Amino acid sequence: MDDAELARHGARRRVAQEQPGYPCRVSLEDAEVGATLILLPFEHHPVDTPYRASGPIYVREGATQANPAVNEVPGQLRRRQLSVRAYSARGMMRDAAVVEGTDLETAITRLFEDPKVAYLHLHNAKPGCYAARVDRA
Repeated sequence: MDDAELARHGARRRVAQEQPGYPCRVSLEDAEVGATLILLPFEHHPVDTPYRASGPIYVREGATQANPAVNEVPGQLRRRQLSVRAYSARGMMRDAAVVEGTDLETAITRLFEDPKVAYLHLHNAKPGCYAARVDRA
């Protein structure tokens, strides 16, 4: 799409100016300086509850879908402060935490101790972009 068509969809083309700083939601990698990304709105929590949510994400041109192994935390997440939100199977928030990415496993373990937590959403705490979903293995 050209810039005008992107704008009609609420999206904008961006060029990474620093690293880290432009986290690709698809590859779960930080874009290299000079890489082109699309900043777009994304409905990441399409539930029929008050917690229905959408927000901005970056997608790097030519990105390949990440496929982390069970219990693998991508480096992009380790380098950021994260908001971790725990939801029931019906999409109601049960708990939340703000943690440094280096402490993410501890937060995941603690939040999944609640048997009613079905999944987690990770957001970059400062800019607020949606980062990833975590499901029970």
